[in-house]
Amino acid sequence: MRGWRRWPAALLAGAAVGLGVGGRPGIAVGAGVAAVLFVVLGRVEPGRVRRERAVARSDLPFAADRLAAALRAGSSPDRAVLAVGEVLGGPVGRRLLQAGRALRRGAAPEAAWAHLDDLPGGARLGRAAARSAEHGLALTRTLQRQASDLRAAQAAAATAGVRRVGVLAMVPVAACFLPAFVLAGVVPVVVAVVRDVFTAL
Repeated sequence: MRGWRRWPAALLAGAAVGLGVGGRPGIAVGAGVAAVLFVVLGRVEPGRVRRERAVARSDLPFAADRLAAALRAGSSPDRAVLAVGEVLGGPVGRRLLQAGRALRRGAAPEAAWAHLDDLPGGARLGRAAARSAEHGLALTRTLQRQASDLRAAQAAAATAGVRRVGVLAMVPVAACFLPAFVLAGVVPVVVAVVRDVFTAL
């Protein structure tokens, strides 16, 4: 969340807590809550960025496959990168267009492919492509291998996400079950023990 939006939210929450506590302690607690909330909100990734990262994660393996196909068809690296970027669009397409223009201007492969660095998996793909270009290796095979690796990483991330959802689904159950268990099972025992102790005295 941007700074100008974080401040009002943090200040309102701090003020509400401070009024609830009241007095001088309320001022201190409210200020602390506002400061902590400001920091926490700053670390929350905006929805637009999260969606863009998700699109990039799914598009990058496809882009690597299309680049390999274009190179197999005899296209030069800069033309292949520009063509795939033009067709693909989105966050991956934009980065590919930047990389293709840099390659066309004669930039070093490492500098050109660095335009993909901020995408999930883009830095690894860019480094592998730059190494292939610099060492004369077959860029087509490198891109195909990277596409497979990216798909495997994507599948692993999806599996981890499903497991995380399963764990998070247990939180409401635990939140309901534990207080009920304490009230129905623990509290009566404690009350009975305390009663017995006072009776014995």
